[in-house]
Amino acid sequence: MSDEIKKGLLGIVVDETQVSKVMPEINSLTYRGYAVQDLCEVCKFEEAAYLILHGDLPNSIQLKKFEKEEKLNRDLSKNLNEIIKHMPKKSHPMDVARTAVSVMGLEDKDTTNNSPEANMRKAMRIFAKTPTALAAFYRIRKGKKIIKPKKNLSFAENFFHMCFGKVPNKEIVKAFDVSLILYAEHSFNVSTFTARTITSSLSDIHGAITGAIASLKGPLHGGANEEVMHMMNKIKKPENALKWINNALSKKEVVMGFGHRVYKSGDSRVPTMEKYFKNVSKIKSDKKFIKIYNIVKKVMIDKKNIHPNVDYPTGPTYHLMGFDTDFFTPIFVTSRITGWSAHIMEQHAANKLIRPLSKYSGQKHRKVMLLNQR
Repeated sequence: MSDEIKKGLLGIVVDETQVSKVMPEINSLTYRGYAVQDLCEVCKFEEAAYLILHGDLPNSIQLKKFEKEEKLNRDLSKNLNEIIKHMPKKSHPMDVARTAVSVMGLEDKDTTNNSPEANMRKAMRIFAKTPTALAAFYRIRKGKKIIKPKKNLSFAENFFHMCFGKVPNKEIVKAFDVSLILYAEHSFNVSTFTARTITSSLSDIHGAITGAIASLKGPLHGGANEEVMHMMNKIKKPENALKWINNALSKKEVVMGFGHRVYKSGDSRVPTMEKYFKNVSKIKSDKKFIKIYNIVKKVMIDKKNIHPNVDYPTGPTYHLMGFDTDFFTPIFVTSRITGWSAHIMEQHAANKLIRPLSKYSGQKHRKVMLLNQR
C-alpha cells in the first residue's frame, strides 16, 4: 500500500455514480446523461429535479404528480416557524438552513427509516420545506411578516413570492430557474462527498444534508458566489475594475469566482448563466456589474489563463434580482438538495463505510511523566 499523500483526495476515484458527470468529450456537466445547458433551454427546474432524483426525465403525468407532492409539503410545522422567529437576526442564513433541516429531522416520522421509499419521501419533504424556512428567516430579519407558500406557483415563483411578496416577470423567473438547474448537482464535490461520508455510517438523510449544508457554507465551495459579490462591491464601478484586478494579481490574492478543479477548458455552466445574467442586467437597466464582470474576466483569462466558474455570473445575477448577498448560497442549497438526496440514496444502495487512512507525522512514542515531573 502506497504512503503517497493525495491532499484533498486529488485524482482519487473513491466510488462510482450514475447521477452526474463532466463529460470531457463535450466539456459539459451532464445529469443522468443530459447536458445541463440543454436541460436549461428545454426544461424547468422541477423537471431537472425529477431527473436527478428518479433517473429519467418525467412525462407530463409524472411531472404533475411530482409537482403536487412538492407543493403539498411546502408548509412548515408551527414548531419550526417559532424556532425560526427566535433565531438571532444576525445569523448567517446558511446556519438557519442547517438548523432548519436538523429540526425537520426531529419532526419527521420516517427519520430512522432508511428504506429507498422512505428516503425519497424525506428528500421531497426537505426539498419542499427548506425554501419556506429560508424565506421565513429572510422576512423575519427585516422585521416583516412571514409569507406562506402558494400552491399555484412554481418552485421558483414561490420563492420570490415568499421572500418579496410578489413574483417578477417571466424573464427574471426563467433566469432564476436556470440558476437552480445549474446548481442542482455536480458529482463528488466537497458537500456531496460530506453527505455520502455521513451516509456511509448508515446515518439518516437529514443528518447527511445538515452536514452537506455546513460544508457548502465555506467560501471555497458554495460561498464563492457571495465572495464574488463582495469583490464587485469593493470595485464599486467599472472605472476601478482594471486597477483593482491588476493590484489583486500583483499581491497574489485569490480572485473568487475563477478556476475549477474539474474543468480544464472552462466551466460549461458559465455560458448559460452568463446569458441570463446579461438578460437580467438589461431588464434591470443596470450596466455597472456586467462591465465590471467583463473587465475582470478578460484580465483573468489573458494574464492567468483562468476561466470563470458558475459562481462568477450567478452572484451579480442574484444581486440584481434583489436578494441579499448572504442569501446567495442558501439559494444554492434549495437546488442542491436534489443532488445531495440522489447521492445519499445511491450511497445507501451500495454502501461501504468511508474510512480513509492517514500518514502520521506527529511525535514518536513518549513516556508519560507524572504531573510534578513535567
